[in-house]
Amino acid sequence: MATPNLVNIATITPKNAMGNLSDTNRTTMIDVPAETAVRIDSILLANIDGTNAVDATVEISNDNGSTYFKIASTISVPADSTLDLIARPIYLDETDLIAVTAGAANDLSFHVSYVEMVD
Repeated sequence: MATPNLVNIATITPKNAMGNLSDTNRTTMIDVPAETAVRIDSILLANIDGTNAVDATVEISNDNGSTYFKIASTISVPADSTLDLIARPIYLDETDLIAVTAGAANDLSFHVSYVEMVD
C-alpha cells in the first residue's frame, strides 16, 4: 500500500455516503480503501428530531481507527435543521476513516459528498 499519486489517477468517481444514526456509538461515514484518496466536498448533519437539539462530533482517523482527531466536537444541531460542517475540502488517504457520533439515538442523519480517486 502506498499513498495514491494524484498526478497518475486511474479513476475519479463522485460518491455520496449517507445514513441515520440509530445509537450514540461512533459511526464510520467513509472508510478509504487501499490505493485510494478521497476529497470530501461537503458534510451535512441533519437533526431529524422536531423538538430537541442534538450534539454531533465528527472525527478523522489516519491510522485505520486506532486514534481519532476531532474536526467538530459536540456541536449542537438545532431541532429540524441542517448543519453544513465544512467550508473547504478535506483530503483523506488510504485507510483513513471519518466518523460521526450523535448525542442522542435516532436524532441525526448525515450526508457526505466526496470524490474517490484510485491510483
